Amino acid sequence: MSDRADFLFEIGTEELPPRALRKLGEALDGGVREGLKKAALDYNETHWYAAPRRLAIHVTGLETAQADAIDERRGPAVTAAFDDDGLPTRAVQGFAKSCGVEVEALETLETKKGAWLVFRSAKQGKASSELLPGIIEAALKQLPIPKRMRWGSSKAEFVRPVHWLVMLLGDEVIKASMFGVETGQTTRGHRFHHPDTLYLAEPAAYAPLLESEGHVMADFNARREAVRAQVMEVAVGLGGRAVIDDALLDEVTGMVEWPVALAGNFEQRFLEVPAEALISAMKGHQKYFHVVNEGGELMPHFITVSNIASTNMEVVRAGNERVIRPRLSDAVFFWQQDRKQPLAALAARLDSVVFQKALGTLQEKTVRVASLAADIAAQLGGERALAQQAGELSKCDLMSEMVGEFPELQGIMGRYYATHDGVPAEVAAALDEQYLPRFAGDELPQHVIAQALAIADKLDTLVGIFAIGQPPTGDKDPFALRRAALGLLRIIIEKALPLDLIQLLQHTAGQYATQGKVTVSDEMIEQTFDFMMDRLRSYYVDKGVERDLFEAVLSRRPTQPRDFDLRLRAVEAFRQLPQAESLAAANKRIANILKKVDGAIPVEIDQSLLTEASERALFKALSELTDVVMPLFEAGDYSAALSELASLQAAVDLFFDQVMVMADDEAVRNNRIALLNGLHGLFMQAADLSRLQAA
Repeated sequence: MSDRADFLFEIGTEELPPRALRKLGEALDGGVREGLKKAALDYNETHWYAAPRRLAIHVTGLETAQADAIDERRGPAVTAAFDDDGLPTRAVQGFAKSCGVEVEALETLETKKGAWLVFRSAKQGKASSELLPGIIEAALKQLPIPKRMRWGSSKAEFVRPVHWLVMLLGDEVIKASMFGVETGQTTRGHRFHHPDTLYLAEPAAYAPLLESEGHVMADFNARREAVRAQVMEVAVGLGGRAVIDDALLDEVTGMVEWPVALAGNFEQRFLEVPAEALISAMKGHQKYFHVVNEGGELMPHFITVSNIASTNMEVVRAGNERVIRPRLSDAVFFWQQDRKQPLAALAARLDSVVFQKALGTLQEKTVRVASLAADIAAQLGGERALAQQAGELSKCDLMSEMVGEFPELQGIMGRYYATHDGVPAEVAAALDEQYLPRFAGDELPQHVIAQALAIADKLDTLVGIFAIGQPPTGDKDPFALRRAALGLLRIIIEKALPLDLIQLLQHTAGQYATQGKVTVSDEMIEQTFDFMMDRLRSYYVDKGVERDLFEAVLSRRPTQPRDFDLRLRAVEAFRQLPQAESLAAANKRIANILKKVDGAIPVEIDQSLLTEASERALFKALSELTDVVMPLFEAGDYSAALSELASLQAAVDLFFDQVMVMADDEAVRNNRIALLNGLHGLFMQAADLSRLQAA
């Protein structure tokens, strides 16, 4: 065998979870890469494969053995190794014996801290064939499998029963046993098109052989693009455009080994139902792609992806049309039934549904949210009555037949039913937009009523769950508080709403107190606020804002998210100025001086004690600028204020070059500290610049 060879591992199973398939393939690749790195085995590249019945990885140019290494053991220092007569001490004799050699075989290692005796021995690298089974086992154990299963009488556990294993290094099989299965050199083709085994002569033959002989496209990404291309092509043939959702595309890719896309049709009458309901039925239940016309309107067609190339595709098409028709008929029935009574009539049912045991029913939550939304809307210049109405209707559609069958339509159906009832447009839109943003990067509520309702709903959940002591821990976040906090912050910041978080949290706590549910302490409000600041940190980090900028602003604890954003943008712009680094360093120096002041920090400046020209110059510049920048700070124009303050750099640098702050004369010392405190305080109107890191 040559010094390098290709390596292939494949694990063949029962059908793997389609939604998890991509993650499983990527995790296998990452685990093998990590294992090869730890084993110090070099390679050219890796390529992972994932299909419904298999996970595999192909490593090209893998070293067939570890490089030999020199093992070095350090013994006692030379000064402690020999006595005055030059004879080896017991310490060095013991060290040599433990190494299995005589003292004369030891070598000397020179370091900055002195000379040491060492024993060096050659360590032969292990063959890759010895190491790879362990690397693969470790990678499989690390796969993100929420619940592993056993099968038969075996105690082995995996996501699905394992039927075959391939482990090839070059053209040789690496003998190993996992999950009660021995490794071999044969894989299997498509369950129906080629159920027989396929012999693999070498790793590079894996994907081409499976595709040409086995009717299996093993490469997940290539198969995904094939599905996309086929679906788009079929849609064009229908005179429309396929709407391809990435999550659905991944799931469908995880369901088929040999994709064949084909169209199906349904009756025009079904289009009387809101398109979202029909789409949910097609996507959620049947994993179909829907088709729209040039205007974006739903067409009476769908596209399914079969896992076989049937000799009679018309039968396959008819079967899919037969399956989807009852689903669409259900949607029609729910649509007709739900509109027989006004949406508001469903409110009575909310009292029978528990939101959270300690926090009451959905009806009680609705009362809190409606009152809070009305107050927020009024604060934002919106109509209190409309926000109150939106809050009262906000959860009614959860009691509808349609949302009972298709939970993902919550809010959407509320908007349709409210519109049908003649509810004001702003209220109807708010019922849908209260759930925005639903995911990272999603759009935000557009109008004041919707914004007020979305904020109120999220606040109620956040405060309530924190009040009962169930904040998110680790990966567990059953009430989606992280998403709620981030969504709330995004709405306030990106819509530039003049809202104060502490006031909102206190107001929300008051709603719970009115109902006599839970008592929300000031400490709990602070904890909730701190939790939201953690989410705000993630929000800005994702936008590329450096952490020290965020911490500089956070230290001032602004309670208005919009104000926080203005400060952050101002400090970000300030950092680009040529004076920024020097002034940040000066603020850090001042902060350290102020920390060491024993007792109250002096604030009064006595001009008669300003004896040095540089301190008089700083005082003059500071006095003049204070009158200029304070109105800017008060107006929230932090960028303009910091830009003005940047002109202090020369005076500040000169002061520190020529003035001894900690003078022997106590009065002079306190006066200088007061001067620096005034300077520091002015910058602190925006942020604590002492927290900025040097470039």
